[in-house]
Amino acid sequence: MSDDTEIQAAATEAVAKAEAAATRRRWINLGEFVAVVGLIIAAVSLWMTWHDRKADEADKQAEKSIEAQDKARYAVRSSLRGKDIVIAADERHMLGDISVTFPSDLGIDAETNATQTIPIGWYEKALLKATDGGADSQNGKLPVLLTVNYMNGDTPLTTTGVFDIVWRTNGRIPPLGRDLHIVGMRLHERGGSQARIDALWKASQPAG
Repeated sequence: MSDDTEIQAAATEAVAKAEAAATRRRWINLGEFVAVVGLIIAAVSLWMTWHDRKADEADKQAEKSIEAQDKARYAVRSSLRGKDIVIAADERHMLGDISVTFPSDLGIDAETNATQTIPIGWYEKALLKATDGGADSQNGKLPVLLTVNYMNGDTPLTTTGVFDIVWRTNGRIPPLGRDLHIVGMRLHERGGSQARIDALWKASQPAG
């Protein structure tokens, strides 16, 4: 074999080896790529599983919190006993005393009652005086700030709200003046303050 032939054969072999090496490198790189992609997919899947579990836990915790708040809330309901307003019992909570704050213009001190009753005697004279001078037959709303103390299990809690005592008056024989009738009491808004009931009274007070 001539030298040229040997050189050509050696060159061909070298090229073949180089191509084979390049092919092996490509397969290795492809394998590495596939492995990296697999790791990424596994990591993403793991993160999504963790995220979904955390979201489920957060949802369950929120549901428990809402349920606990609902169980702890005292829904104030009332009824009439004659002309007195009685706060209804709640089978879920032990009811303590109640406090009632009246509009400042009426000059009535805040009253507290452990029997959960709002007697008409607390405000009858002041309300009739404030609405005197107008028609004998009137109707309106007396805003009051009601504070109810109660127990949620062993925990003492308090709820407050602005309530409207709905009333009407009728004329009687002249020497006897007017008669005050209580229609009922209903929630106006949760929370509240002295300033709030003062403003509501000024806005709704019948002309006296």
